[in-house]
Amino acid sequence: MGITAKELAKKLNLSAAAVSMALNNKPGVSTKTRQLVFDTAEKYGYDFGRITEKQSVPGTIYFVIYKKHGTIVGDTPFFSQVSDGVSLGCKNANYKLKSIYIYEDDDTLKKQIEDIQYSDCCGIILLGTEMTAEDLKLFVTLPIPFVLLDAYFETVPCDCVLINNEQGAYLATRYLIQKCKKQPGYLKSSFQISNFSDRASGFYKAIRSSGFSSSKSIVHALSPSVDGAYSDMLELIRNKEELAECYFADNDHIAIGAVKALKENGFRIPEDISIVGFDNLPSSTVIEPSLTTIQVPKQYMGELAVERLIKLLAEPGLSPVKTEVSTSLIKRNSVCR
Repeated sequence: MGITAKELAKKLNLSAAAVSMALNNKPGVSTKTRQLVFDTAEKYGYDFGRITEKQSVPGTIYFVIYKKHGTIVGDTPFFSQVSDGVSLGCKNANYKLKSIYIYEDDDTLKKQIEDIQYSDCCGIILLGTEMTAEDLKLFVTLPIPFVLLDAYFETVPCDCVLINNEQGAYLATRYLIQKCKKQPGYLKSSFQISNFSDRASGFYKAIRSSGFSSSKSIVHALSPSVDGAYSDMLELIRNKEELAECYFADNDHIAIGAVKALKENGFRIPEDISIVGFDNLPSSTVIEPSLTTIQVPKQYMGELAVERLIKLLAEPGLSPVKTEVSTSLIKRNSVCR
Protein backbone atom coordinates (compact mmCIF):
# COMPACT_ATOMS: atom_id res chain seq x y z
CA MET A 1 0.00 0.00 0.00
CA GLY A 2 1.41 3.41 -1.01
CA ILE A 3 2.07 6.32 1.28
CA THR A 4 -0.78 8.71 2.16
CA ALA A 5 -0.58 12.48 1.99
CA LYS A 6 -0.75 12.63 5.77
CA GLU A 7 2.19 10.22 6.12
CA LEU A 8 4.07 12.15 3.46
CA ALA A 9 3.74 15.35 5.49
CA LYS A 10 5.19 13.68 8.57
CA LYS A 11 8.06 12.14 6.64
CA LEU A 12 9.06 15.48 5.10
CA ASN A 13 8.41 17.43 8.29
CA LEU A 14 6.04 19.69 6.38
CA SER A 15 2.58 20.90 7.28
CA ALA A 16 -0.37 18.96 5.92
CA ALA A 17 -1.46 22.14 4.15
CA ALA A 18 1.88 22.49 2.34
CA VAL A 19 1.79 18.90 1.09
CA SER A 20 -1.81 19.25 -0.08
CA MET A 21 -1.02 22.46 -1.97
CA ALA A 22 2.00 20.85 -3.62
CA LEU A 23 0.17 17.68 -4.67
CA ASN A 24 -2.80 19.61 -6.01
CA ASN A 25 -0.68 22.21 -7.85
CA LYS A 26 -2.08 25.05 -5.77
CA PRO A 27 -0.16 28.25 -4.97
CA GLY A 28 1.39 28.72 -1.55
CA VAL A 29 4.55 26.59 -1.69
CA SER A 30 7.91 27.15 -3.39
CA THR A 31 8.94 25.33 -6.56
CA LYS A 32 11.65 23.55 -4.58
CA THR A 33 9.19 22.28 -1.95
CA ARG A 34 6.69 21.25 -4.59
CA GLN A 35 9.36 19.19 -6.41
CA LEU A 36 10.48 17.60 -3.13
CA VAL A 37 6.93 16.55 -2.33
CA PHE A 38 6.38 15.07 -5.80
CA ASP A 39 9.73 13.20 -5.79
CA THR A 40 9.13 11.74 -2.32
CA ALA A 41 5.53 10.85 -3.13
CA GLU A 42 6.66 8.97 -6.23
CA LYS A 43 9.43 7.21 -4.31
CA TYR A 44 7.06 5.87 -1.67
CA GLY A 45 4.22 4.94 -4.00
CA TYR A 46 1.71 7.71 -3.50
CA ASP A 47 -1.42 7.14 -5.58
CA PHE A 48 -1.45 10.11 -7.96
CA GLY A 49 -4.65 8.71 -9.48
CA ARG A 50 -6.54 10.23 -6.59
CA ILE A 51 -5.56 13.69 -7.74
CA THR A 52 -6.44 13.01 -11.37
CA GLU A 53 -9.81 11.64 -10.39
CA LYS A 54 -10.47 14.54 -8.05
CA GLN A 55 -9.67 17.07 -10.76
CA SER A 56 -11.75 15.33 -13.44
CA VAL A 57 -15.07 15.69 -11.59
CA PRO A 58 -16.60 18.75 -9.91
CA GLY A 59 -16.11 17.18 -6.47
CA THR A 60 -17.96 17.47 -3.18
CA ILE A 61 -18.84 20.69 -1.42
CA TYR A 62 -18.88 20.38 2.35
CA PHE A 63 -21.50 22.32 4.31
CA VAL A 64 -19.79 22.66 7.68
CA ILE A 65 -22.00 23.71 10.61
CA TYR A 66 -19.81 25.02 13.42
CA LYS A 67 -21.44 24.63 16.84
CA LYS A 68 -19.88 26.55 19.70
CA HIS A 69 -22.60 26.44 22.35
CA GLY A 70 -25.59 25.30 20.29
CA THR A 71 -27.89 28.02 21.63
CA ILE A 72 -28.26 29.75 18.26
CA VAL A 73 -27.42 27.02 15.74
CA GLY A 74 -29.78 24.08 15.91
CA ASP A 75 -32.73 22.33 14.33
CA THR A 76 -34.72 25.48 13.54
CA PRO A 77 -36.67 26.72 10.50
CA PHE A 78 -34.02 29.42 9.96
CA PHE A 79 -31.15 26.99 9.49
CA SER A 80 -33.33 24.48 7.69
CA GLN A 81 -34.09 27.06 4.99
CA VAL A 82 -30.45 28.17 4.76
CA SER A 83 -29.49 24.51 4.33
CA ASP A 84 -32.13 24.11 1.60
CA GLY A 85 -30.51 26.99 -0.27
CA VAL A 86 -27.05 25.40 -0.05
CA SER A 87 -28.48 22.09 -1.26
CA LEU A 88 -30.28 23.70 -4.20
CA GLY A 89 -27.20 25.67 -5.19
CA CYS A 90 -25.05 22.54 -5.26
CA LYS A 91 -27.65 20.59 -7.20
CA ASN A 92 -27.99 23.29 -9.84
CA ALA A 93 -24.21 23.40 -10.29
CA ASN A 94 -23.86 19.60 -10.39
CA TYR A 95 -21.81 19.35 -7.20
CA LYS A 96 -22.24 16.71 -4.55
CA LEU A 97 -23.02 18.02 -1.07
CA LYS A 98 -22.04 16.65 2.31
CA SER A 99 -23.22 18.29 5.54
CA ILE A 100 -21.20 17.82 8.72
CA TYR A 101 -21.24 19.29 12.22
CA ILE A 102 -18.05 20.47 13.88
CA TYR A 103 -18.12 21.02 17.62
CA GLU A 104 -15.78 23.32 19.48
CA ASP A 105 -13.54 20.92 21.38
CA ASP A 106 -9.85 21.61 21.87
CA ASP A 107 -9.07 17.88 21.82
CA THR A 108 -10.69 17.05 18.49
CA LEU A 109 -11.18 20.27 16.52
CA LYS A 110 -7.87 20.13 14.65
CA LYS A 111 -8.45 16.45 13.86
CA GLN A 112 -11.94 17.20 12.49
CA ILE A 113 -10.59 19.90 10.20
CA GLU A 114 -7.66 17.73 9.11
CA ASP A 115 -10.09 14.96 8.14
CA ILE A 116 -11.89 17.42 5.85
CA GLN A 117 -8.60 18.40 4.20
CA TYR A 118 -7.78 14.79 3.30
CA SER A 119 -11.30 13.95 2.14
CA ASP A 120 -12.97 14.48 -1.24
CA CYS A 121 -13.82 18.08 -0.24
CA CYS A 122 -13.19 20.65 -2.99
CA GLY A 123 -14.76 23.63 -1.22
CA ILE A 124 -16.49 24.56 2.03
CA ILE A 125 -19.61 26.52 2.94
CA LEU A 126 -18.93 27.32 6.59
CA LEU A 127 -21.90 28.25 8.76
CA GLY A 128 -20.21 30.66 11.15
CA THR A 129 -23.19 31.96 13.14
CA GLU A 130 -21.67 30.96 16.50
CA MET A 131 -18.03 31.52 15.51
CA THR A 132 -15.55 34.19 16.56
CA ALA A 133 -12.66 35.53 14.51
CA GLU A 134 -10.34 33.31 16.55
CA ASP A 135 -12.39 30.19 15.69
CA LEU A 136 -11.97 30.94 11.99
CA LYS A 137 -8.17 30.80 11.98
CA LEU A 138 -7.91 27.03 11.44
CA PHE A 139 -10.13 27.24 8.35
CA VAL A 140 -8.13 30.12 6.87
CA THR A 141 -5.01 27.92 6.82
CA LEU A 142 -6.71 25.16 4.81
CA PRO A 143 -5.67 24.84 1.15
CA ILE A 144 -9.38 24.60 0.32
CA PRO A 145 -11.53 27.59 -0.71
CA PHE A 146 -14.40 28.42 1.63
CA VAL A 147 -17.23 30.90 1.99
CA LEU A 148 -18.30 32.01 5.45
CA LEU A 149 -22.08 32.00 5.80
CA ASP A 150 -24.10 34.10 8.28
CA ALA A 151 -21.08 35.83 9.85
CA TYR A 152 -18.44 38.47 9.12
CA PHE A 153 -15.23 39.47 10.88
CA GLU A 154 -13.33 42.60 9.92
CA THR A 155 -10.01 41.09 11.00
CA VAL A 156 -10.31 37.98 8.81
CA PRO A 157 -10.14 38.51 5.02
CA CYS A 158 -12.44 35.87 3.52
CA ASP A 159 -15.52 35.61 1.35
CA CYS A 160 -18.76 35.80 3.29
CA VAL A 161 -22.52 35.95 2.77
CA LEU A 162 -24.79 37.25 5.52
CA ILE A 163 -27.90 39.22 6.33
CA ASN A 164 -27.75 43.00 6.47
CA ASN A 165 -28.44 42.81 10.21
CA GLU A 166 -27.93 46.50 10.88
CA GLN A 167 -30.40 47.48 8.18
CA GLY A 168 -33.06 45.07 9.49
CA ALA A 169 -32.80 46.30 13.08
CA TYR A 170 -32.89 49.90 11.87
CA LEU A 171 -36.10 49.27 9.88
CA ALA A 172 -37.78 47.57 12.84
CA THR A 173 -36.82 50.26 15.35
CA ARG A 174 -37.82 53.15 13.09
CA TYR A 175 -41.21 51.51 12.54
CA LEU A 176 -41.76 51.23 16.30
CA ILE A 177 -40.90 54.89 16.77
CA GLN A 178 -43.20 56.00 13.95
CA LYS A 179 -46.16 53.97 15.23
CA CYS A 180 -45.77 54.23 18.99
CA LYS A 181 -44.28 57.73 19.25
CA LYS A 182 -42.17 56.42 22.12
CA GLN A 183 -38.53 55.49 22.64
CA PRO A 184 -38.22 51.71 22.04
CA GLY A 185 -36.64 49.34 24.52
CA TYR A 186 -34.33 46.52 23.47
CA LEU A 187 -34.82 42.81 24.17
CA LYS A 188 -31.19 41.90 23.73
CA SER A 189 -29.83 38.36 23.43
CA SER A 190 -27.87 37.25 26.49
CA PHE A 191 -25.71 35.16 24.13
CA GLN A 192 -23.56 37.39 21.96
CA ILE A 193 -22.77 36.62 18.33
CA SER A 194 -21.63 38.92 15.53
CA ASN A 195 -25.13 39.12 14.01
CA PHE A 196 -26.65 40.38 17.25
CA SER A 197 -23.89 42.97 17.59
CA ASP A 198 -24.82 44.32 14.16
CA ARG A 199 -28.50 44.37 15.13
CA ALA A 200 -27.60 46.38 18.23
CA SER A 201 -25.83 48.88 15.95
CA GLY A 202 -28.96 49.20 13.80
CA PHE A 203 -31.18 49.64 16.87
CA TYR A 204 -29.09 52.44 18.36
CA LYS A 205 -28.62 54.09 14.96
CA ALA A 206 -32.42 54.37 14.63
CA ILE A 207 -32.69 55.68 18.20
CA ARG A 208 -30.14 58.44 17.54
CA SER A 209 -31.52 59.39 14.11
CA SER A 210 -34.94 59.89 15.73
CA GLY A 211 -33.57 62.35 18.25
CA PHE A 212 -33.56 60.07 21.29
CA SER A 213 -30.66 59.44 23.68
CA SER A 214 -29.21 55.93 23.37
CA SER A 215 -28.58 55.75 27.11
CA LYS A 216 -32.28 56.16 27.89
CA SER A 217 -33.43 53.01 26.08
CA ILE A 218 -34.57 50.28 28.48
CA VAL A 219 -32.55 47.14 27.75
CA HIS A 220 -33.26 43.59 28.98
CA ALA A 221 -30.91 40.66 28.30
CA LEU A 222 -32.96 37.53 27.51
CA SER A 223 -31.98 34.03 26.40
CA PRO A 224 -32.37 33.69 22.59
CA SER A 225 -34.89 30.85 22.81
CA VAL A 226 -38.65 30.91 23.39
CA ASP A 227 -38.52 29.08 26.74
CA GLY A 228 -35.43 30.99 27.90
CA ALA A 229 -36.85 34.40 26.98
CA TYR A 230 -40.18 33.50 28.62
CA SER A 231 -38.46 32.59 31.91
CA ASP A 232 -36.21 35.65 31.85
CA MET A 233 -39.11 38.02 31.15
CA LEU A 234 -41.20 36.44 33.92
CA GLU A 235 -38.38 37.14 36.36
CA LEU A 236 -38.15 40.78 35.21
CA ILE A 237 -41.89 41.22 35.72
CA ARG A 238 -41.82 39.60 39.18
CA ASN A 239 -38.92 41.87 40.16
CA LYS A 240 -41.00 44.85 39.03
CA GLU A 241 -38.32 45.99 36.58
CA GLU A 242 -39.21 49.08 34.55
CA LEU A 243 -40.73 48.10 31.20
CA ALA A 244 -40.77 50.04 27.94
CA GLU A 245 -43.95 50.65 25.95
CA CYS A 246 -42.43 49.07 22.85
CA TYR A 247 -39.48 46.77 22.12
CA PHE A 248 -37.21 45.55 19.35
CA ALA A 249 -36.10 41.95 19.95
CA ASP A 250 -32.89 40.39 18.59
CA ASN A 251 -34.86 37.45 17.16
CA ASP A 252 -38.38 36.03 16.92
CA HIS A 253 -37.75 33.47 19.67
CA ILE A 254 -36.98 36.25 22.16
CA ALA A 255 -40.02 38.23 21.03
CA ILE A 256 -42.39 35.25 21.26
CA GLY A 257 -41.13 34.22 24.70
CA ALA A 258 -41.48 37.79 25.96
CA VAL A 259 -45.01 38.13 24.56
CA LYS A 260 -46.06 34.92 26.32
CA ALA A 261 -44.75 36.13 29.69
CA LEU A 262 -46.25 39.61 29.31
CA LYS A 263 -49.71 38.30 28.36
CA GLU A 264 -49.73 35.89 31.30
CA ASN A 265 -49.20 38.90 33.56
CA GLY A 266 -52.06 40.97 32.19
CA PHE A 267 -50.24 43.08 29.60
CA ARG A 268 -52.07 43.58 26.32
CA ILE A 269 -50.09 43.27 23.09
CA PRO A 270 -49.92 45.73 21.36
CA GLU A 271 -52.18 48.07 23.35
CA ASP A 272 -49.85 48.17 26.37
CA ILE A 273 -46.58 46.98 24.85
CA SER A 274 -45.64 46.64 21.16
CA ILE A 275 -42.93 44.22 20.00
CA VAL A 276 -41.04 43.61 16.74
CA GLY A 277 -38.95 40.47 16.16
CA PHE A 278 -36.34 39.44 13.60
CA ASP A 279 -36.19 36.39 11.22
CA ASN A 280 -39.87 35.89 10.24
CA LEU A 281 -40.00 32.33 11.52
CA PRO A 282 -43.18 30.29 10.84
CA SER A 283 -44.13 30.55 14.53
CA SER A 284 -44.37 34.34 14.20
CA THR A 285 -47.63 33.93 12.23
CA VAL A 286 -49.40 31.58 14.65
CA ILE A 287 -48.96 33.39 17.97
CA GLU A 288 -51.63 35.82 19.13
CA PRO A 289 -51.24 38.54 18.11
CA SER A 290 -49.19 37.68 15.04
CA LEU A 291 -45.67 39.08 15.23
CA THR A 292 -44.37 42.04 13.26
CA THR A 293 -40.87 41.02 12.26
CA ILE A 294 -37.99 41.30 9.81
CA GLN A 295 -38.03 39.03 6.77
CA VAL A 296 -34.73 37.35 5.91
CA PRO A 297 -34.30 35.57 2.52
CA LYS A 298 -32.75 32.54 4.16
CA GLN A 299 -32.74 30.12 1.23
CA TYR A 300 -31.33 32.79 -1.07
CA MET A 301 -28.41 33.29 1.33
CA GLY A 302 -27.48 29.61 0.97
CA GLU A 303 -27.71 29.77 -2.81
CA LEU A 304 -25.54 32.89 -2.95
CA ALA A 305 -22.87 31.25 -0.80
CA VAL A 306 -22.65 28.30 -3.21
CA GLU A 307 -22.49 30.63 -6.23
CA ARG A 308 -19.56 32.49 -4.72
CA LEU A 309 -17.75 29.29 -3.78
CA ILE A 310 -18.07 27.90 -7.30
CA LYS A 311 -16.62 31.16 -8.65
CA LEU A 312 -13.66 30.77 -6.26
CA LEU A 313 -13.13 27.22 -7.50
CA ALA A 314 -13.11 28.40 -11.11
CA GLU A 315 -10.95 31.49 -10.48
CA PRO A 316 -8.50 30.94 -7.59
CA GLY A 317 -6.95 34.07 -6.11
CA LEU A 318 -9.98 36.35 -6.32
CA SER A 319 -10.11 39.12 -3.74
CA PRO A 320 -12.50 38.37 -0.84
CA VAL A 321 -16.02 39.76 -1.17
CA LYS A 322 -18.56 40.53 1.57
CA THR A 323 -22.13 39.99 0.37
CA GLU A 324 -24.97 41.36 2.50
CA VAL A 325 -28.54 40.32 1.73
CA SER A 326 -31.15 43.02 2.35
CA THR A 327 -34.09 42.48 4.70
CA SER A 328 -37.65 43.80 4.73
CA LEU A 329 -40.27 44.60 7.36
CA ILE A 330 -43.30 42.32 7.72
CA LYS A 331 -46.15 44.26 9.37
CA ARG A 332 -48.53 42.21 11.50
CA ASN A 333 -50.45 42.81 14.71
CA SER A 334 -47.91 43.09 17.54
CA VAL A 335 -47.38 46.84 16.99
CA CYS A 336 -49.97 49.52 17.73
CA ARG A 337 -51.49 51.09 14.63
